[in-house]
Amino acid sequence: MLDLWLAIAHHLAFLGLAAILAVEIALIRPGITAEEVIRIRRLDGIFGTLIGLILLVGILMVTVSPKGQDFYTDNPVFWVKMAAFTAVALISVLPTIRIYYWWQEARGGSFFSAPPQEIARVRAFLKVEAILFVTIPGFAAAVALGIGR
Repeated sequence: MLDLWLAIAHHLAFLGLAAILAVEIALIRPGITAEEVIRIRRLDGIFGTLIGLILLVGILMVTVSPKGQDFYTDNPVFWVKMAAFTAVALISVLPTIRIYYWWQEARGGSFFSAPPQEIARVRAFLKVEAILFVTIPGFAAAVALGIGR
């Protein structure tokens, strides 16, 4: 039964990440307002928390699952999934840093304007992040079905 609850938590956190990533891609655009930056900063904090939750729940799934740790760690598809997850987490660092700097500027009360080249760069990173992100469920399904073992 613990396995079921861990899988549910894992999936809900993953769906939360997908939603936040979609909102960030939609809102981070030329002409972004100070209010939007403040909202995005909050969402980005939740994004980081969800990444940590997914990692924690994933570790629990691997270590306490009735399938056994070897079911996961002996499967190369599992490691491809982990590489994709790690890449998403690492790629998210640059947007997070930029959002943080924009947030500092936006909350200062002065006129806020993010430079267009910064917006373009952050959007490019978010799009690459999204492309890698959508591969993860496929890898997860393959691992759950024992493909690659």
